[in-house]
Amino acid sequence: MIRGKKTCWTAIMMVCVLLISGCSIWPGQNDSANNKKVALTLWYWNRSIDDKLIAKAREKFPNIELTAQKIGGDFKAKLKTTLAAKSGEPDIVALNDWIMELFPSEDRFYNLYDLGAGDIEDQYLDWKWKQGVTPSGQMIGFPMDTGPTALFYRADLFKEAGLPSEPEDVSRQLNSWEAYAAAGEQIKEKFGGKVYLTDNIGSVYNQVLSQGAERYFRPDGSFIGMDSPLVRTSWDTSIDFKQKGLLANADGWTPGWNAAMNNGEIASFVGAVWMKQVLQEAAPDTSGKWRVARAPGGDGNNGGSFLSILKSSEHPQEAFELVRWLQSPENQLEQYQTLNLFPSAPGVFDSPAMKEEEPFFGGQATGPVFAESAQQVPDAFFGERYPSVHNIITRRLNDVAKQNADPGQVWTDTVHRVERELQR
Repeated sequence: MIRGKKTCWTAIMMVCVLLISGCSIWPGQNDSANNKKVALTLWYWNRSIDDKLIAKAREKFPNIELTAQKIGGDFKAKLKTTLAAKSGEPDIVALNDWIMELFPSEDRFYNLYDLGAGDIEDQYLDWKWKQGVTPSGQMIGFPMDTGPTALFYRADLFKEAGLPSEPEDVSRQLNSWEAYAAAGEQIKEKFGGKVYLTDNIGSVYNQVLSQGAERYFRPDGSFIGMDSPLVRTSWDTSIDFKQKGLLANADGWTPGWNAAMNNGEIASFVGAVWMKQVLQEAAPDTSGKWRVARAPGGDGNNGGSFLSILKSSEHPQEAFELVRWLQSPENQLEQYQTLNLFPSAPGVFDSPAMKEEEPFFGGQATGPVFAESAQQVPDAFFGERYPSVHNIITRRLNDVAKQNADPGQVWTDTVHRVERELQR
């Protein structure tokens, strides 16, 4: 009996020891698991996301160890090289408006619908949202900023030429490309050919094209053809501007363009909202002389970015929550104030920050003009081969503008070049 009791007590003591030791170990293990951070890497380029916002994200998500890498140089080429190597990929990556080139690689990205994106879809512009969705219905890009377009014009030059100079009047009277061209001829006559209506032929083509829905390809991937009404109208309008002598042949992102803007050689141009900063840096001597009106011919979009999550990420849900927060309507509004990135969330368009007067534009609040434009952008499909076709056309247009090549012959040659490109 005594021996039996001893054995019993020994067993009981061992159980207690195990329970006690288990109780002492488990909380520590649990704390360790809770305190373990999820490591995420983000690739972005300068001014695509505010560095201060990234710092706030680290505070907002203490469970995430965020490594934000600002990639310089050719961002797209680096990303494509990394995808091809299938190593060294970030968890989250910013994509510009060339996102459509990555549609064939949709299997390399998480479908954001699976992570909960559909719950907040109604907070964003419909056309912008759809640009991040592949033809198969997989959402690989979350909306960041947009590039709604408008007419930037020199109010003083317009007024001197006898044209309307107040934004509302300009929007009403120069509401078509024909009316805009007529205004250009009036400017040309008034200033003896020393002031041009706009900058270059590619700019005209791009903006007319951005105002329509059917570009080069259908969602099923089929080529619409070079004789589509939108392509022909865009081509013919830009050729017409060349033949009427309305182009300064000043290419964007060049010292020549900057000088022409600063010296008053160019009276206007149709551009995206992000051109506000470009213009202010290029033409500081013209501060107070510019205004913004609705674009002739309708509203369009040029540019804008997205955030994507790579399939190689081991923490897609945490990555999505970070993406969702970074691009919340409130944070998009903040980035409009800090980086002039125009929101894709229309719920903030009526905010006071969007209606602030701007000294460079003569005290005009340009935000409402671009907000109206953003809400009227047509829902257009691009397709992964859009850039290759588009680049062929704009290069050949430059031959017409700068080398006085025959437009008819150039058009025929362009059609053949596009057909060859699509057979590759």
